[in-house]
Amino acid sequence: MMTRRHILAMLAALAGTPALGLPMFREGSAHPFDRAWLEAEAQRLSQAPYAPLPEVPQGWQDLTYDEYRWMWFNPQRGLWMDEDRPFKVDFFHPGLYFPRPVEVNVVEDGEAQTLAFDVSLFETTDQFPDLPIDETMGYSGLRLRGPLERPDIFTEFAVFQGASYFRGIGTGMNYGLSARGLAINTAGPEGEEFPEFTRFWLEAPRPGDTTQVLHALLDGESCTGAYTFRITPGDVTLMEVEVALYPRVDLPHVGLAPLTSMFLYDQTNRAGHNDFRPAVHDSDGLMILNGGGELLLRPLKNPPELEVSSFVDRDPQGFGLVQRARDIADFEDFEAHYQDRPAVWITPGEGWGEGSVQLVEIPSELEIYDNIVAFWRPRGGLTAHVEHRFSYTMEWCLEPTRPKNVARVLNTAIGGNWNRSNTLVAIDFEPHQSLAGNPEDYARLIRTNRGEVSEGVLERNPGTGGLRLTFALDPGEHPSMELRAQLLQEGEAMSEVWLYRWSA
Repeated sequence: MMTRRHILAMLAALAGTPALGLPMFREGSAHPFDRAWLEAEAQRLSQAPYAPLPEVPQGWQDLTYDEYRWMWFNPQRGLWMDEDRPFKVDFFHPGLYFPRPVEVNVVEDGEAQTLAFDVSLFETTDQFPDLPIDETMGYSGLRLRGPLERPDIFTEFAVFQGASYFRGIGTGMNYGLSARGLAINTAGPEGEEFPEFTRFWLEAPRPGDTTQVLHALLDGESCTGAYTFRITPGDVTLMEVEVALYPRVDLPHVGLAPLTSMFLYDQTNRAGHNDFRPAVHDSDGLMILNGGGELLLRPLKNPPELEVSSFVDRDPQGFGLVQRARDIADFEDFEAHYQDRPAVWITPGEGWGEGSVQLVEIPSELEIYDNIVAFWRPRGGLTAHVEHRFSYTMEWCLEPTRPKNVARVLNTAIGGNWNRSNTLVAIDFEPHQSLAGNPEDYARLIRTNRGEVSEGVLERNPGTGGLRLTFALDPGEHPSMELRAQLLQEGEAMSEVWLYRWSA
């Protein structure tokens, strides 16, 4: 897995001294472009063996982590900085974790032109090494900026860099979890494949536009694809994604709309983490609105061994990774600002049929590693030499728009009772109109697939004002249990469905 710190280090918009030079087009690169052309190009590539793009000179690949950071883009020289357009674009240089550059094109009036690599657009310290520049050089990714907070200040809201990774934020947020164009063989025994966005096309925005359109060509050993992102930044940054995939081979284990995040520990499983902070994570839950209308919340965990959970469904209405902890006291980390990391909610644009939301949780000892992956796995996978189309929207937000008006799960705590004779589970629900009555007014639905669970106690939490459900579990000889809990009133859901896989 790529580490989050690898990408985080590339995101700071370091101010440089003003300069006259701006990105220039490569001579003779003009070509017609529209969505149909992009799909035809992806399909054409899929009919030939995979041919990776050339790598930059070895000296760039051998840069150390610190040396890579000694060069940065000068934002005063970004794309469209000298034009009256609502968005600006910065670029990242190649090297280190990014050995193969990408091609970046600008589209206006149906014609695209390719940007030439210009090392003079970057600033360096006097310690940066003298490296060769040849025809293999190019940019490794791009950063989008817009007037999120003030009309005269262009703040970054999205980054595309590394394989098919990209990230977004809304106003006032810090970067956290990432998304990808496609996941192939995640957690599979044969090893994961990382197809890459190899070419980008930026549609030149006009004055007054609120959406930046970006197209991307995906290419990898097993699959090609045409992607269109319509990105509207704001308090919630919305991405509308249109995809056409062309597998070179059958893809039985493929993930659509994949999300990647980090969960190290919280109060549920902080044992073994000698750290002054009460929690460390970019996301703390997987939320699903399934095809049957149930709203599910699965708290994340950092397991002792790799765990893969499947939530079988038909035509899911949405899923995403959320961050419910939103107070600085939840983390006590004044630098990382985990409380400001975005949630991402995926809404399919059409029926996705049968399949499952997959949650992959990878053991991790350090917060620099992404160890959480979530995606939609279509039943039967994708067939080779057949076009597969799908679309979805992504909300980069603090909390997804409530798909159902029921009480949210705020916190989960699991551990021994006072004399360690039982393992207790305590689930806190938020103060909500659906749970404003007396605790005895609500039915407690607690289930497990093995072992035993108690009936549970429901009481008002004086600290939160919401209700707390506490129950005991007894696994017997079983090493793990699948747990499910929900609060009902006269058969109607009053809360999210809480799900958890308990492991010894």
